[in-house]
Amino acid sequence: MKYYTRKKRFKLWVFLGAICIAVFTSFYTNHLVKELKLEEKKKVELWAEATRQLVQPGNNEGSINLTLEVLKNNTTVPVIIVDQNDSILQHRNLKATDNVASTRYLTRQLNAMKKNGKHIEIDLGGGERQYLYYKTSTLLTKLQWFPLVQLLVVSIFVLIAYLAFSNSRKAEQNQVWVGMAKETAHQLGTPITSLYGWIELLSLKKPDEEGIEEMKKDISRLQNIADRFSKIGSKPKLSQVSVNQVVEQSVHYLRQRSSDKVAFEMDLAKEVNVLANYTLIEWVLENLIKNAIDAIKGDGKIIVSAKQTDDTVLIDITDNGKGIVKSNFKTVFEPGYTTKSRGWGLGLSLTKRIIEEYHKGKIFVKDSEPGEKTTFRIVLESA
Repeated sequence: MKYYTRKKRFKLWVFLGAICIAVFTSFYTNHLVKELKLEEKKKVELWAEATRQLVQPGNNEGSINLTLEVLKNNTTVPVIIVDQNDSILQHRNLKATDNVASTRYLTRQLNAMKKNGKHIEIDLGGGERQYLYYKTSTLLTKLQWFPLVQLLVVSIFVLIAYLAFSNSRKAEQNQVWVGMAKETAHQLGTPITSLYGWIELLSLKKPDEEGIEEMKKDISRLQNIADRFSKIGSKPKLSQVSVNQVVEQSVHYLRQRSSDKVAFEMDLAKEVNVLANYTLIEWVLENLIKNAIDAIKGDGKIIVSAKQTDDTVLIDITDNGKGIVKSNFKTVFEPGYTTKSRGWGLGLSLTKRIIEEYHKGKIFVKDSEPGEKTTFRIVLESA
């Protein structure tokens, strides 16, 4: 439980850190953009002054060369100079030639510049004026979009890295699951076989001894558990299974081993069949019912219902126990999640694996109210 709380906090801090980086990057880039805009404005004003100086009489050759150099050095800021009648006299840093299409293109650019309101009046003297319109350079526009592009690239990189890490972790978990399950089944095999032999020997010597039949049942139960674990990691054989039968058997087994204060109720349709592995589905139901018994702390009500809708079968296990907060609806199926002082928190994780990977079904917390009730729902394909 604490592990998943820390995990959520870590994700929150990473998210907040990403927001801080985004805000800082945007703020700093906007600061640079403002400074560059001022520089571009100064450059355009200098360009306008150079244009005015060029048409003034009495300029010497050096002055003219200097003015032409200023005009030539503007290689980034798009500008258009028009006369008092809005006739385009010259332009700079715009992709236009002398054909009709280019003329229309320049007209559109001029109208856009007028809307932005960026222009400088050039007084040529004698009542003659020209107007220089300009807009932000392509480089500056790219710089304004840079933070968003940067965040997008970083986000894609982080997403790919997360998916790769997540898939790698899941593959590692699967190997651990399979290895642990196979080893458990293997370790149980030898003592179970030995116990079978001792029970047979005991029943021959003392056929009327009380408890031998119950001991046989418990050993059969151990054999069933070993069989369950042996099926983890290999493709189980699926056949038509009666949901009513497996529910009734699971409830009967756990009713005998739970408190008299636990009230069991079954709400089953007449005939409900699924394509499943009987041993594994029985394991799933027992896990969920055991969790329900723990949730009500041995005193409460558990309802197991099953019904068919179109081509699916819905199995619900409801208890009136402590409930689950909504934020933990998905977390409860993670390996290691548990609210109990004992246990590894693997029951629901195994249950989810059996239902979703081996039976291509679904299992989820249908609804829950803390302190009132919890309902787990299994969805399987009907047979």
